[in-house]
Amino acid sequence: MTTYFSYPAPSLQDELRKIAEAIVAPGKGILAADESTATIGKRFVDIGVENTEENRRLYRQLLFTTDEVLGQNISGVILFHETLYQKADDGVPFVDHLKQRGIIPGIKVDKGVVPLFGSEDECTTQGLDDLAQRCAQYKKDGCHFAKWRCVLKIKRNTPSYQAIMENANVLARYASICQANRIVPIVEPEVLPDGEHDLDRAQKVTETVLAAVYKALNDHHVYLEGTLLKPNMVTAGQSCTTKYTAEDIAAATVTALNRTVPAAVAGIVFLSGGQSEEEASVNLDAINKFKGKKPWPLSFSYGRALQASVLRAWSGKADNVKAAQDELIKRAQANGNAALGKYEAGSVTGKAADVGLFIKDHNY
Repeated sequence: MTTYFSYPAPSLQDELRKIAEAIVAPGKGILAADESTATIGKRFVDIGVENTEENRRLYRQLLFTTDEVLGQNISGVILFHETLYQKADDGVPFVDHLKQRGIIPGIKVDKGVVPLFGSEDECTTQGLDDLAQRCAQYKKDGCHFAKWRCVLKIKRNTPSYQAIMENANVLARYASICQANRIVPIVEPEVLPDGEHDLDRAQKVTETVLAAVYKALNDHHVYLEGTLLKPNMVTAGQSCTTKYTAEDIAAATVTALNRTVPAAVAGIVFLSGGQSEEEASVNLDAINKFKGKKPWPLSFSYGRALQASVLRAWSGKADNVKAAQDELIKRAQANGNAALGKYEAGSVTGKAADVGLFIKDHNY
């Protein structure tokens, strides 16, 4: 096996590293607004709003035209393809509204999960075939980072070696293609919280999955300083009868990351994984307060845990837009503080702050 390969040109390294570092600047994180048409429809059902393109546009407009103070805690927004090309009522493209707030536009580029033949209900993620062309176009259209989600499931016999290897290599190939097109890849190997497993099992599986991912990234010569990791926090299965504290979760999470994630990685932005808004903030805060080696910024890339109260406050009514935007600002500030280890539990309340957001076999 040859060990010869070329690193990206210094100019490309600089571009990728600066984008990645800007996204995980102190007290800042990502708003994941990349719900597919079907998934945003499920959110709308909960608030009695019809899933039409215009309603989707109005809701994203609400998010992206929030007061510029939002940019103090939100560094980037992950967009869905449809949203990238939509405009606000004033005719200004959404990407320009984000840029005015100092927020970096990003894009979801995977095309969803598909069954992995021969496995026990496991899956892989599709979308590599035309990824290079799409990334080139997305870069021209103002996106500077991308997201690709793979899913691993904890059951008696899973995740299998087959699923771990397949998803690790898919993530590595995606990351390589993104970097070739001057886009920072967010690598997202999500270990789902479904199941009865305890915290120890969740930690061991997370370590095994992450170790495979970084071996694959190395094999594909991915420039780590120009990448971000979007992992699950290490939490017990939703059906586990043992209850763990935020400090327990923090210890398991930081330990797992230290054992598997190279220090060269620009930053780690956790997914919320079905936690309530408040749980996601409290656990992120505990992770940042944990006394241990943390060579990377530890921040957030939340979808439901930033939007649950926003959706509830809006309910599809124009008169409620300002109230909904205020909810977004509050939760963004809470998570910004949590990313600094400065969040006080219970200090921020919202329309749905304590509502459980777990969705079984979450797909989108």
